[in-house]
Amino acid sequence: MRVLGIEGTAWAASAALFETDDPTRATDEEHVFIESDAYQPESGGIHPREAAEHMGEAIPEVVQTAIAHARERAGGDDPPIDAVAFSRGPGLGPCLRIVGTAARAVAQRFDVPLVGVNHMVAHLEVGRHRSGFESPVCLNASGANAHLLGYRNGRYRVLGETMDTGVGNAIDKFTRHVGWQHPGGPKVERHARDGDFHPLPYVVKGMDFSFSGIMSAAKQAYDDDVPVEDVCRGLEETIFAMLTEVSERALSLTGADELVLGGGVGQNDRLQRMLREMCEQRGADFFAPEDRFLRDNAGMIAILGAKMYAAGDTLAIEESGIDSNFRPDEVAVSWRGPEESVDRVVETETEVQGAEATVTIEADRVVKDRVPRSYRHPALDERLRIERTRQEARLTSEARRHGVPTPLVLDTDPDEARLVFQRVGESDLREALTEERVAAVGRHLARIHDAGFVHGDPTTRNVRVDAGEDGRVFLIDFGLGYYTDEPEDHAMDLHVLAQSLSGTADDPETLLAAAEDAYRAESDHAESVFASLEDIEGRGRYQ
Repeated sequence: MRVLGIEGTAWAASAALFETDDPTRATDEEHVFIESDAYQPESGGIHPREAAEHMGEAIPEVVQTAIAHARERAGGDDPPIDAVAFSRGPGLGPCLRIVGTAARAVAQRFDVPLVGVNHMVAHLEVGRHRSGFESPVCLNASGANAHLLGYRNGRYRVLGETMDTGVGNAIDKFTRHVGWQHPGGPKVERHARDGDFHPLPYVVKGMDFSFSGIMSAAKQAYDDDVPVEDVCRGLEETIFAMLTEVSERALSLTGADELVLGGGVGQNDRLQRMLREMCEQRGADFFAPEDRFLRDNAGMIAILGAKMYAAGDTLAIEESGIDSNFRPDEVAVSWRGPEESVDRVVETETEVQGAEATVTIEADRVVKDRVPRSYRHPALDERLRIERTRQEARLTSEARRHGVPTPLVLDTDPDEARLVFQRVGESDLREALTEERVAAVGRHLARIHDAGFVHGDPTTRNVRVDAGEDGRVFLIDFGLGYYTDEPEDHAMDLHVLAQSLSGTADDPETLLAAAEDAYRAESDHAESVFASLEDIEGRGRYQ
């Protein structure tokens, strides 16, 4: 099988040939040829009009080069390809339309099927394909995008996402402020090697994260004459530690033991080292594809296109329009079996490796140690461990005073980042999901929000439940919580709960509806919270 791939979402005009006897798995015999022509703006970031002009000039040339290579590989076979795959979105509309037009023309020229590929899913699938992993957690770190995904029930589910901008775009905003030419990532990486760590805001909410505050602080630090090398070091250490932490949270939530990296920012050596070190600490496997498959490229489009073509997932010409807002969780995954899942059964143990702590479970108590995370800069790691330990002890007790079942705090040692709790519940909510129990979580969140604080990470692993339908439901792990009366902060708790249900439940919509109904019935300000939640979910991130 030979599949031609064409890519051009924003800056890289690219065409590729993928040749394989078995598109379902990587083999030593498979062959990938990639021809790319990258757009380089004269100043600043990507200019959509200029990018489209470049795409219009470069796409015909890279496609002809890839077709010529296909003819060589075909050895006289006609047609030299079996299908044409193209990047259907997300991306810049004018660029995508040029790519779509080229793909239709080639498909009609050779009378072969057309396959429309989601650009973001291709970033993840190329890593899964080349790693040989079965169902990993996938971290995408690219220019306009940043999110965590896992496959479950026929789709990639969003486990975590940026609340504002993609990671590459965030870095580029700083480098444009400094006056450096696009792309900014390699320049930050180069300068960071000679810098000392400069502290910047660290914003993680469950498995979601935000870069806007970091960028503002980095610009201000530069304007205040902090050496640019130090600011770059602070940017890398902070942003990549956030991405590594939320990746670990996703592994902990799902029980998965495989992590794949995708996206152009994934070429950064410091990010790869952080992720690899985190995975080694928790006994998970990590894989990052070679650089040519991390940056935008048609090779990943051809590889996923081959899987889709083999599954019969093709497009009629008249139905092959582009979608500039094509989210990865909208893709009906035809090339994977419904029995596959990122979600794993988690056996009860006496010692559990959580997202940021080791938890020792004894007969009547639980000891939680926030052990040092060696992937984080020591100053950042110490700050987070102490702050979160103090906050968890305070908010666990505060929630209890407001009628929310939580474990008793038996001992606190912030300097050692250690907490001792009463042991509560028979299992995690993740292992015992019912509408009644999830509704109880909704009521508990409404109570603490009305009291002026948030949980920060209300996933199905951070809720404990007693046996029986009428058993008590306990909130645990308030380490990411904080005091706030802002409806958007309260809405983020509901957003995090929704994502965790999506990644661990067979019927997440019904369960979430139960939580939201209970929240509305309990809360004094539900209307403003759900208005904020609608805004959060409608921002069109990763576009």
